[in-house]
Amino acid sequence: MTIFVSTEWLAAELGKSDLRILDASLFLPGTPRDARAEFEAAHIPGAAFLDLDTLADPIDPAPHSLPPDALMTQRVQALGIDADSRIILYDNSPIRSAARAWWMMRLYGVGASAAILDGGLPKWLAEGRSTDSGAAIPAPGTAVARIDRAQVRTKADLRANIDSGNAQVLDARGAGRFTGTEAEPRPGMASGHIPGSRNLPYSALFAADNSLKSPDELRALYEGAGIDLNRPVITTCGSGVTAAILLAGLESLGKTDIGLYDGSWSEWGFDPATPKATGAA
Repeated sequence: MTIFVSTEWLAAELGKSDLRILDASLFLPGTPRDARAEFEAAHIPGAAFLDLDTLADPIDPAPHSLPPDALMTQRVQALGIDADSRIILYDNSPIRSAARAWWMMRLYGVGASAAILDGGLPKWLAEGRSTDSGAAIPAPGTAVARIDRAQVRTKADLRANIDSGNAQVLDARGAGRFTGTEAEPRPGMASGHIPGSRNLPYSALFAADNSLKSPDELRALYEGAGIDLNRPVITTCGSGVTAAILLAGLESLGKTDIGLYDGSWSEWGFDPATPKATGAA
């Protein structure tokens, strides 16, 4: 499978025994929406609710931090995922959270493949496609999750990179949060960005119908943000969610020398010892 699959493709694959569809909707703090309630009101037929907001390390204070292997294994098995499952992630969220779930499935080696539904539930609904309602309880699966830490960037990596400049750092947050003119949604967090980083708000990658823009348009966006596509890139954001969108976009262009800073600004911005910059890149 490719990174992104179309609504037409998914509609034709519904009901296949190896297909697992997961709703990975997640909302920013303070958003008056309930992802689980929305799933139970309407979801793609055969889908299960991932509950991405709770799929995190219970002892790490940074939100959405990667969970231990045992917790990830427990969750994916409860969702009916086997080693040969084809996993499709979608969302109905303004922050396009399915990309984070897609990255995690690959990071932990879960299933045979994973892909993002291009356009998500909004496009599915706009096309008049059918939905189901109610809770979903799949038959237990057998997949085992083992994280590949080589794909994850840490605070130490980002601190070292400020001096070395080996990788370009690309921040997915909106321009106001990046420059420090807009307050962070989490109380007590500093504003600004990691010194030397560039800014490309994740929302710029999507067309009006919620689908990803064309490769030529994506390439122009990354280059317009000051990114040299021939050099390594580390993506970051508020809590490691929208950074996955920039990473997926880069990978769709064929880049492989990329990584994601999991702690992102939720870790960096809360640490008084980390250097912080404000203003434009």
